[in-house]
Amino acid sequence: MQSDIGVMLDELKIVLPGLSDKQYGRFAVYYEMLIDYNMRINLTAITDPVDVARKHFADSAAAISLIPQGASCIDVGTGAGFPGLPLLILRPDIKLTLLDSLNKRIAFLQAVVDQIGLAAKFIHARAEDAGHENSFRERFDIALSRAVAPANVLLELTLPFVNVGGASLMYKGPQAQEEMQCSQVAAKKLCSAISLVECPSEWGERNCIVATKLRKLPPSYPRKPSAIKKKPL
Repeated sequence: MQSDIGVMLDELKIVLPGLSDKQYGRFAVYYEMLIDYNMRINLTAITDPVDVARKHFADSAAAISLIPQGASCIDVGTGAGFPGLPLLILRPDIKLTLLDSLNKRIAFLQAVVDQIGLAAKFIHARAEDAGHENSFRERFDIALSRAVAPANVLLELTLPFVNVGGASLMYKGPQAQEEMQCSQVAAKKLCSAISLVECPSEWGERNCIVATKLRKLPPSYPRKPSAIKKKPL
């Protein structure tokens, strides 16, 4: 493990140069705990130290310039904490909430945040349910999502959390342009305007679909999971 941590850090210093020793140290702890917990619960299929540095940690930073200083952010369907937790390590000014439907993943994330000495909030719930709760609905400047669902579905899952003028940042790969075109109807119904931001990467095409919220959503959104699955917008 120690050698793997060293390999991960060496690669991280190439793909995310110029961080402080404390930030690199936090990524090292995160990586060590990710690999350890992954032996007991399913967190990620990517465990190679170089791939973790690139495809989890560096990829999570792809949209960092789109997040305003001090923004309140919710990572919807965060899984093992991507992209939210790496963004918190890089940008401790943000106010981060991590949402996931599996309590074991939430427990892992709480343990990591405690260990690295940062602060975050946690929601154990489905996005379809939490999006209707007054304490979460339209309470965030930014919603984050990565590898959760197609963009037209993600719009419905994420925009209820975002306040008017805020944005949903959806991390995508080579399929981003096609997904954006297929999401025009959903964006209109969900009171938003969408655009595509390219995020250059040496190990694969990376993009971010940005949905800016223009008005409050009708209270019927998000719909129940069965409705979203049966008839996506």
